[in-house]
Parts: sequence; C-alpha cells; structure tokens
Amino acid sequence: MARAHYDRRRKTGDRHTAAQRNLFNRFMGMLFFCLQHHQPYDESKASPHQPPTEELAAAA
Repeated sequence: MARAHYDRRRKTGDRHTAAQRNLFNRFMGMLFFCLQHHQPYDESKASPHQPPTEELAAAA
C-alpha cells in the first residue's frame, strides 16, 4: 500500500520529499484513528480501494 501511494503521488507531480511527507502524514492519521478507537491497524480497512492514477490526476 505504501509503495503504491508513493508512486501515485510521484506520478501526479509531487517531488520525492513531498510524496514521502504525504505518505507519512497518511500513516500518522491511520495510526491516530486506531489509537482513538482502540482498534488494531488493518490495511484492508485503512485503504480498501485506491483510485487509479488517472482519477487522481483528474481530481487535482
């Protein structure tokens, strides 16, 4: 999941550090949610569907 997210961010024009920062912030948000709701991390729940790169580019 992490590599796919990073690659999508790079393809939409983010530089290396910006893509890494976005990925880190995403992980921190997921972990914060898990801590707040006393749930273990589950990747299938955290990112059940990742839109194709074309959808991300169109949304930007």
